[in-house]
Amino acid sequence: MAVVKIIELIGSSPIGWSEAAQNAVTEAAKTVKNIKGVHVKRCTAKVKDNKIVEYHADVKIAFIVER
Repeated sequence: MAVVKIIELIGSSPIGWSEAAQNAVTEAAKTVKNIKGVHVKRCTAKVKDNKIVEYHADVKIAFIVER
């Protein structure tokens, strides 16, 4: 029987929400093995001079716990 653990991260990007989510997964993968899924909870952005300057993706990352 597998045990799944979920962590929550916020990724950021100057390009878009998709890249912000990918950046969170990429960063998690540096220390977490067996990532199986990602759930995007919320997308937000930082605005400066009426333009989006940074995208944020609040994500939950699921991975299998090794025994």
